[in-house]
Amino acid sequence: MNRNRMLDLWVGLFVIIGIGALAFLALRAANASNFSSEPTYTLEARFDNIGSLKVRAPVRSAGVMVGRVSAIGFDAETYEAVVSFNISARYPFPKDTSAKILTAGLLGEQYLGLTAGGDAVMFKAGDTVRLTQSAVVLENLIGQFLYNKAAEGKPADAKPADANPGEGKSAGEKADDAKVTDSKAAESKTTDSTAKGGKTRAAKGAEGSQ
Repeated sequence: MNRNRMLDLWVGLFVIIGIGALAFLALRAANASNFSSEPTYTLEARFDNIGSLKVRAPVRSAGVMVGRVSAIGFDAETYEAVVSFNISARYPFPKDTSAKILTAGLLGEQYLGLTAGGDAVMFKAGDTVRLTQSAVVLENLIGQFLYNKAAEGKPADAKPADANPGEGKSAGEKADDAKVTDSKAAESKTTDSTAKGGKTRAAKGAEGSQ
């Protein structure tokens, strides 16, 4: 009896440890845990579109996690997303640092990426990052790609006829065109004169025969 109880106790203990390990891994994978208690300072950034960025998403610089997103809000006056994030006090950033919303992999989670500038003045708690770049929305990219493909498939519009054929020609080309026109007119007059002379001779011949 006691042996069965000890076996059940050990089995239950291993089950609890396994559940705890799975929960720990799940929290780590979802970036929903933060075991760091070091001092931080808070910065703010504004974006036109934050995509699927969530609270507690990592903040990275050069691929290294330097903080986490602490709050996400919406400004009803400017219609912008306001993102607040905590940065470890060990990592001061200059005032001309830029913030971008990036994606880990092709379809991975989104995070906030910081690119440090070269300003000698560093951010202080409560400052706002002015240089920002919104998230790239996959649906918008696909829609733009399909629109461009559809536009490329349309036949080219026919070129409208010129109202003035001589427009855009040089003075020499216009002079040559005038000579050709005069020559054609002279040939037409000669042909008309020849035709009229032939008719006159024919008429006189007819009168003489009568």
